[in-house]
Amino acid sequence: QVQLVESGGGLVQAGGSLRLSCAVSGNIFRINTMGWYRQAPGKQRELVASITSGGSTSYGDSLKGRFTISRDNAKNTVYLQMNSLQPEDTAVYYCNADVRPSFLSSFSQTWGQGTQVTVSS
Repeated sequence: QVQLVESGGGLVQAGGSLRLSCAVSGNIFRINTMGWYRQAPGKQRELVASITSGGSTSYGDSLKGRFTISRDNAKNTVYLQMNSLQPEDTAVYYCNADVRPSFLSSFSQTWGQGTQVTVSS
């Protein structure tokens, strides 16, 4: 069984920074793309950033430049460095990974439980 555990969320003032981490554990043969999504109250879940196993990144609209995604393949961990945070960044942030548990398995999308990020004005 595969588990994603996020950490690093919390309360921060506008202009501040936070670093989120997401560790993948359990049966892991290979991890493809990893990413971060967020969902604010009353809004749909949206992509924040994603990173392939080779290190190619993509970002949601207007987030590149403030947010940076990275990963440590040896630790099966993905990070999200968030700078210059604004109140509109307030949301639950979810980690996502495309995981192949074994040689005989196919890849499947797995989600973390989410971590709250609150930015006060």
